[in-house]
Amino acid sequence: MKSPRLLLCVLAGVAAAAFPLRAAAAAPAKPNVLFIAVDDLRDWVGYFGRNPQARTPNFDRLAKMGVAFTRAYCASPVCNPSRAALMSGLRPSTSAVYENNIDFRPLIDPALTLTTAFRKGGYYVHGAGKIYHESYRRPEEWDDYLGKEGAYPRVAAGQSEGVGGIKFAPLDCRDDELPDWKIADYAIAALGKPQAKPFFLAVGFHKPHMPWNVPRKYFDRFPLASIKLPPHLENDLADVPPAGVAMARPQGDHAAMLESGRWKEAVQAYLATIAYCDMNLGRLLDALERSPHRDNTIVCLWGDHGWHLGEKSHWRKFALWEEATRAPFIWVAPGITKAGTICDRPVDFMSIYPTLAELCGLPVPAHVEGRSIRPLLADPQAKWDLPAVTTYRYKNHTVRSAGWRYIRYANGNEELYDETADPNEYVNLAAKPEHAARIAELARYLPKTDAAETEPPAQGNKQGGKKKKAE
Repeated sequence: MKSPRLLLCVLAGVAAAAFPLRAAAAAPAKPNVLFIAVDDLRDWVGYFGRNPQARTPNFDRLAKMGVAFTRAYCASPVCNPSRAALMSGLRPSTSAVYENNIDFRPLIDPALTLTTAFRKGGYYVHGAGKIYHESYRRPEEWDDYLGKEGAYPRVAAGQSEGVGGIKFAPLDCRDDELPDWKIADYAIAALGKPQAKPFFLAVGFHKPHMPWNVPRKYFDRFPLASIKLPPHLENDLADVPPAGVAMARPQGDHAAMLESGRWKEAVQAYLATIAYCDMNLGRLLDALERSPHRDNTIVCLWGDHGWHLGEKSHWRKFALWEEATRAPFIWVAPGITKAGTICDRPVDFMSIYPTLAELCGLPVPAHVEGRSIRPLLADPQAKWDLPAVTTYRYKNHTVRSAGWRYIRYANGNEELYDETADPNEYVNLAAKPEHAARIAELARYLPKTDAAETEPPAQGNKQGGKKKKAE
């Protein structure tokens, strides 16, 4: 299979013809922003070259239009803390937003957020779908926001809805009967209108978040007989310390999946749900191409975190390995990015706030903890010495450099992986004395503060108590 870099280079000319952008010597002074979030989408997107089964022509189309990052990582492998961090500029270890059942609103002042920065900068800020965690909407941050997306169709009576907590089933319905269609519709309408002010338009797609329920035709694109399972070693957790095994929970979802014999069906369903999301992204890109704003609009697409489908005997996010922390990250910035380029530098999504502010001529607030990646947008090979940092719960962190992953848990347990020689993270090298200096170097980037955990409210939160996590 051709490398992702070679493939994009070959197709860059095709992309330029299909989606031409006006040549410019410099970025527009006040560009618009199309801010696209995708929920639970891991690195099963074409440009990664990670899983050739995935069919993502529109994600790949967007990647060919600008810079696609292959090593982009979430601030936290959980919806609520990941989104609260990138929207506020505050890492979970600073804000104490560690879990889905922690209401970020009392902990993060609206004056600090990305939306507020753009509104203060003269932008019309509007959107639809899942940008923040759905349990904690804050309408006052927006000039307009889609209130009703509609409900999901029900699985047919008598049809299996999945295996335990891993929910998947085909639906006998139309594409436009799912909420993501209406979310795309909102943005499509907005892109077609003239605007008196520069705009920040947020589009938060729910899929491929569970349940993996999409129209049956998307399942049919991935015949079960052709499905290949993700890389998996039965004894992969043998050298993982107790804190890591506790996160993997091998006797939970994975044991149930093995007992059911439906692992391939679950992979099929996830691929089908990605394909449904890709369709809606294509509708959005078509609208941008037709839009009067297309030559003056920055596109920033990000996924809130990754997802395990059995690697390390783990399912879902909620862990600090590669599968749970890596997600798509694509930028198109007129006058800055070049079509069909790949960036392999490790970055995390704390870079989003300062980068958008810089590109749009807005001041970067002092509280923002990330660094702008504008140099990498202009030159993906530019020097970059900052690794990506991800936090899950209190005092559990991972540092991802270009070649290594280091994990330190709250109890002091450690993992170290050579990502060049061992991209599936099978061999934990942390106990080997010859790697002590490398561990010390990577540990320099661990957060310097770890905010104390906060208790969620006993009543009024549909997720319930502290230990229960909503997807």
